[in-house]
Amino acid sequence: MDYVSYDVLGDVVCGGFAMPIRENKAQEIYIVMSGEMMAMYAANNISRGILKYATTGGVRLGGLICNSRQTDLEYELAEALAGRLGTKLIHFVPRDNVVQHAELRRMTVLEYAPDSAQAEEYRQLARKIHENKGKGVIPTPITMDELEDLLMQFGIIKQEDESLIGKAMAAA
Repeated sequence: MDYVSYDVLGDVVCGGFAMPIRENKAQEIYIVMSGEMMAMYAANNISRGILKYATTGGVRLGGLICNSRQTDLEYELAEALAGRLGTKLIHFVPRDNVVQHAELRRMTVLEYAPDSAQAEEYRQLARKIHENKGKGVIPTPITMDELEDLLMQFGIIKQEDESLIGKAMAAA
């Protein structure tokens, strides 16, 4: 097989997402994320797993793929996170309701609407992954503070007084 796709939860703390890496079944990993903080946190977490096994198994980070959730400055955040991890944003997949319509019919977008703009996005993504083969990197994961700083740089979260953390908006 040339390509195998694993759908794993990046926030799983037990390390189960690292099984394909540990067993040498993954040589190049592409992380799908969005511009939401927890998705970025999970992408960084997966990068930690890749880093852990990079020297023993030779696994590399091929890049990030942003599956848009239409959050503020999503593309810019995805690019910035990719840069911080030492990789690149391979593709930005725009949000389109054709995906939901295809799912309701238990079909892929390529089956349901092969001539749609969304189907073309997936074709472009596949080409980019194929052309990037072998160009993966050993990632440089960031700390939670660095991730929060990144979100503050883009104005997504405001710098808060530490005493307010965990308090509801009305209580502050």
